[in-house]
Amino acid sequence: MAIIEETQVRGTLIAIEEINEKGGVNGRELVPVIYDPASENALFRAHAKRMIVEDQLSTIFGCYTSSSRKAVLPIVERLNCLLWYPTLYEGFEFSPNVIYTGAAPNQNSLSLCQYLAEHYGSRFYFVGSDYVYPRESNRVMRELVNKRGGQVVGERYVGLRASRRDFVPIMNEIHQQAPDIIFSTVVGEATVHLYQTYADFGFEPRIMPIASLTTTEAEIRAMGPDVGKGHITAAPYFEGLPGANNCAFVKRYKRRFGDDQSTNMCVEAAYFQVHLFARALELANSLDPEILRPMVLGSSFEAPQGTVSIDAGCSHANLWSRIGRANSRGQFDVLQESSSLVPPDPFLTGIGRLVPA
Repeated sequence: MAIIEETQVRGTLIAIEEINEKGGVNGRELVPVIYDPASENALFRAHAKRMIVEDQLSTIFGCYTSSSRKAVLPIVERLNCLLWYPTLYEGFEFSPNVIYTGAAPNQNSLSLCQYLAEHYGSRFYFVGSDYVYPRESNRVMRELVNKRGGQVVGERYVGLRASRRDFVPIMNEIHQQAPDIIFSTVVGEATVHLYQTYADFGFEPRIMPIASLTTTEAEIRAMGPDVGKGHITAAPYFEGLPGANNCAFVKRYKRRFGDDQSTNMCVEAAYFQVHLFARALELANSLDPEILRPMVLGSSFEAPQGTVSIDAGCSHANLWSRIGRANSRGQFDVLQESSSLVPPDPFLTGIGRLVPA
């Protein structure tokens, strides 16, 4: 997961640096304590417990995969700490000890399914990494496809450490099934192997694109812009968005980490959630979660994607919904975006009979 998790750390550090440059919070400097779980859920658990018990921290920023979040969740709940989670996820979860700043399914899957059905067709092939997020996300997408009269013609999963050869039989099956769209919930380095194998088979994105919720500028850079060009991602944020806030954010990121490095939705969520935390901390003047959390709920921030806020009812973020197509520069051209913030609906209560499996 290093491809994307490292960028989340970078977004967190940039926000901390900005806050400290302006005098910190109530005159006190923010000092990060950082541990590397190396994509292992057991280490996520161990480090979370260490942070809370030994380091006596009450706020944690982190976790990329839903499995890592679920590994940490019982610890932060039992010890009553606050976890800020900056990744899109599968929904159907609520914890008073988590602030969810990535997209819920109604903020990305709904618009993506509609766009794909209208522009490419109704026959979907699902491929994902084998853990909770892809399986649950595909369950949601399957129902959305079915509600539109579409069909899922195949569904395959690979391990988190999948190699290029693991995708060869999947591409052979895709060749046989000839779907209109490949919907990917593959994550991490395996994403690179998926798209490269797709290119090896000579498939054409104009006809049958890979559409994803998890493929960002970071993965496009790793696979090569020529490989990623033409494929589609739904996300609240892309680096190429206009606006002074995003321009300053991208400029600072590149100055700090290199001109060849791109921001992405996970960087941006990791960045703005620290600013939301700092504003709440300034008001609360306490790291006690019972005092801090009420200050977080309902708060807002002018993020690079646009104004974002934390819904007071479910502690998920109100976010923008966008669909982008990767171009030859390794960036995304925005094809469609919401006219305003999309309120989170993590349990998808607004679209019919979707219920947890």
